[in-house]
Amino acid sequence: MLKWSDAELAALAEELSLLHERVHQCRECGNLTDGDLCVVCASSSRRRDQLCVVEQATQIQGFEDSGSYNGLYHVLGGRISPLSGVGPDQLAISRLQERLAAGGFAEVILATGMDVEGEATAHYIADLLRPTGVALTRLAAGIAVGSSLGYADAPTLGRALSGRQPL
Repeated sequence: MLKWSDAELAALAEELSLLHERVHQCRECGNLTDGDLCVVCASSSRRRDQLCVVEQATQIQGFEDSGSYNGLYHVLGGRISPLSGVGPDQLAISRLQERLAAGGFAEVILATGMDVEGEATAHYIADLLRPTGVALTRLAAGIAVGSSLGYADAPTLGRALSGRQPL
């Protein structure tokens, strides 16, 4: 940026000053957008029977970059963390229940973190949603691509074994 002209820097400063004004949550899923609906919810080519539940909107891009998911998303806005004072009521869980009650979803993918708080959040949501009859799935956990098995701990190896796939 030191090589930018004063006009380029001023334009960037103007854009940054309007960031909070222009960018907000999608009314449907909670993703970030500058319109009424985010690009995912507005797309007619997305699968409307799959819903991937993530903790934060910033996590959606990773799924999109993978090219392996073409459904819809639901952003919780965090995860249950009693030590940080975050309970289920501070998350968009009731909105998730409303979306499922409206019908049309065959599967909900719980894509919360694999740490204690992410697991607790996933289990809490699963317990709430189980009576709906919608298929509930959890992301597989295991060994990172390109890493050595020598660095994996016992719980990670256990999950990798239980989530193995046929070749």
